[in-house]
Amino acid sequence: MLRNHASKLAATTAVSAMLMAVAACGGSGGSGTDTATPGASSASSAAAPAGAKVGLAYDIGGRGDQSFNDAAAAGLEKAKAELKLADTKELEAGAGETGAQKEQRLRLLAQSQYNPVIAVGFAYSEAIKKVAAEFPDTKFAIIDDAAQGPNISNLVFAENEGSFLVGAAAALKTKKDHIGFVGGVQVPLIKKFEVGFTKGAQAVKPDIKIDVKYLTQPPDFGGFNDPAKGKTAAQGMYDAGADVVYQAAGGSGGGVFEAAKSSKTLAIGVDSDQALTADASVRDVIMTSMLKKVDVAVFDFLKSFADGTVKAGPTTYDLKAGGVDFSTTGGQVDDIKNKLDEYKQKIISGEIKVPTE
Repeated sequence: MLRNHASKLAATTAVSAMLMAVAACGGSGGSGTDTATPGASSASSAAAPAGAKVGLAYDIGGRGDQSFNDAAAAGLEKAKAELKLADTKELEAGAGETGAQKEQRLRLLAQSQYNPVIAVGFAYSEAIKKVAAEFPDTKFAIIDDAAQGPNISNLVFAENEGSFLVGAAAALKTKKDHIGFVGGVQVPLIKKFEVGFTKGAQAVKPDIKIDVKYLTQPPDFGGFNDPAKGKTAAQGMYDAGADVVYQAAGGSGGGVFEAAKSSKTLAIGVDSDQALTADASVRDVIMTSMLKKVDVAVFDFLKSFADGTVKAGPTTYDLKAGGVDFSTTGGQVDDIKNKLDEYKQKIISGEIKVPTE
């Protein structure tokens, strides 16, 4: 998110009348829990139920964040192409908005007969529980949260496992035995990234120095959309001697990459393969990214809706399911890939258990 989306709520309100005028019908499904098999349905060309419409509510930053939200958007785009959706509507969050405003966004989509409705990010946890109860015939999904309801699907990830791998990569690549982690907001979800990264680095070098900095504390979620803060935090780490910094900070990560570029050091991306999605001027400093396949989760959910097999409850995208991984774009980890793959297999087999806190 190198651009600012702080005014999106006004835009949401502006389209209310238009949305409320549109009519269509929804789909059906069941309830239960499942384990992810990402990519298994990627070749499908099945059509969604006639008249099906998909509503998607972004987290702060929305499209263009080059990371988390863009990954969700990619899943929606794939569904548009392969599932022949009748219509889609994407709404974006505003900086500093209230829980009531999140409810309004989800309620607006459901009232306008968008079905299913996908909430991108744990910040929608309370809002989706309330709105889903008001619209029991609408299927909802939330990414990164376990909000419960008979019509709520939870698309969750083992971020700690993927972060373990990039932590090991950082420890294998550092020349100073000094690395860093920049988190957007200090919440349990982002703590999973930090813990996994730390454990992975320590598995390689038990005495490695790891700096940790969170940009904001809840209820201030601006740390996910403040590149200037990201740059300042990372620059402080580089100036103190770190030569690799991992960011799990949404749009603020762009600032981390800028600091790495100016310091002639390395950074690690998150969620998307940021050596492909970040600004072209900083891609060469991104040695790898922790891939969190939100695009696959979104597509899989929409495919299950199209098939009439959507289930309530959690679907977990872990290493075994291929839901998290590390990227190799740019070739900067080619020399250590075999070692990282060894760690991956040990996690998948259960030999290594990566904690979440």
